[in-house]
Amino acid sequence: MNFTAMDFETANHFPESACSLALVLVRNNKIIDRFYTVINPQMPFDSQNIKIHGITADDVKNAPTMAEVWPKIKKLYQPGMLVAAHNARFDCNVLQKSLARYNISAPHYLAIDTLATSRLFEPNLKNHKLDTVSAALNIDLWHHHNALSDSEACAEILIHQNKEFGNEPIKNLVKQI
Repeated sequence: MNFTAMDFETANHFPESACSLALVLVRNNKIIDRFYTVINPQMPFDSQNIKIHGITADDVKNAPTMAEVWPKIKKLYQPGMLVAAHNARFDCNVLQKSLARYNISAPHYLAIDTLATSRLFEPNLKNHKLDTVSAALNIDLWHHHNALSDSEACAEILIHQNKEFGNEPIKNLVKQI
């Protein structure tokens, strides 16, 4: 499989408050590249979000905005290109809303949710949270809620499922964004 695994963390409960992003490039079921950045959301941080991911306003005060990050990554979000995320509805929404803040048109791409694939392929787990699925598949989630760790785990989950179950059942879960 060829895809990009994506994970965002947000500064607060607004989806347009992206404060970190990681992308993991997978070609032929192998991770070939990684991208990580903190993002200045230009809005306040909520203490609950800080408690989850550990990123503060001080950490991002000199970071690029989403408008500045977008030109570096937009080539990965093209029609026909597959993007994976664990709970993809959240991450796809963060991308769309964060771009909309800067009047940048939402990209069109294919998305697959490893939360959905895990529910299908790992039905006996107590839940299908990223840490639970990673543990069940012996995938190293080295720092849960760090965007790079989470996107690497997402990539490894989809690689594992593709090797075990093949392309066809996975293709049925791909959605057009």
